Amino acid sequence: MSGILYGVGVGPGDPELMTLKAVRLIRENEVIALPGSEAKDTVAYKIAVQAVPELEHKTLLSVAMPMIRDREEMERSHQAAADQVEACLKQGQNVVFLTLGDSTIYSTFLYVQKRIADRGYQTELVNGIPSFCAAAARANISLAEWNEPLHIIPAAHRLSQSLGQDGNYILMKSGSKMNQVKELLRTSGKHVVMVENCGMPNEHVYYGTEEIPDDAGYYSLIIAR
Repeated sequence: MSGILYGVGVGPGDPELMTLKAVRLIRENEVIALPGSEAKDTVAYKIAVQAVPELEHKTLLSVAMPMIRDREEMERSHQAAADQVEACLKQGQNVVFLTLGDSTIYSTFLYVQKRIADRGYQTELVNGIPSFCAAAARANISLAEWNEPLHIIPAAHRLSQSLGQDGNYILMKSGSKMNQVKELLRTSGKHVVMVENCGMPNEHVYYGTEEIPDDAGYYSLIIAR
């Protein structure tokens, strides 16, 4: 019998926001994969180990997933990651791959899942609390009410797109081009709140584009209403 690959969302940063199912799967399985060259240095590990201390004694699989734009290099790294996971599945071991936020939203796990599924193995997605839901709760605001549409945009890749459609916006992946993202927000006329490192010890909440620093970190999420 081959093992099963689970993609498990650990939420945005606060270990208390991990689901009971995520905790159970970590406890019940030996091989835990984490996206990074050093498993214990990854953000996902640092979140999960607070909720599941026994994670420290599991077999940790460090899966390098470099953030690069070279398509050929990306393909090689994703294939190598799938090879690592497949080696465990072949031995009948389940692999629990931890990923930030929710496993279905811009998740690094999805690159591995597609390749493993194509090789004939069983995979399962396990939801976690999405970062934008946690950020809205932290800012004490709603994301959408009554009949309001909600748009989710990977902002750094959509800088030419205006925010002119009806409804509210979530801007993810903003950190690397924050200057341009801020200009996009200014021209939109919308009310803006940004949560950086939501649920983590170094969390910051910014209200309005003028408060948002140009050097905001990778884990910066903007809500424009």
